[in-house]
Amino acid sequence: ILSYLSLLFLVPLLAAKESPFARYHTNQGILLFIVQVVGVALTSIPYVGWIAGALINIFTTVLMIIGILNAYNGKAKELPVIGKFRIIN
Repeated sequence: ILSYLSLLFLVPLLAAKESPFARYHTNQGILLFIVQVVGVALTSIPYVGWIAGALINIFTTVLMIIGILNAYNGKAKELPVIGKFRIIN
């Protein structure tokens, strides 16, 4: 669950290095964090960036909830749109 809470993806990455389940959700959390950072960066652009940043914030919040529910239920299910990418194996 911690994997989906911003920089807390570091906790399972460091604490459960050998767990495929933890690594899977850590990867999903890192992807989500990257999208969040992009959304924050976009908000520095007047008007269009504010709207895009707000939409990305809503999108990442929904993905965060989906990811937390999947981890809580013991499922290794990809997040919509971003889940197919791999940062860590």
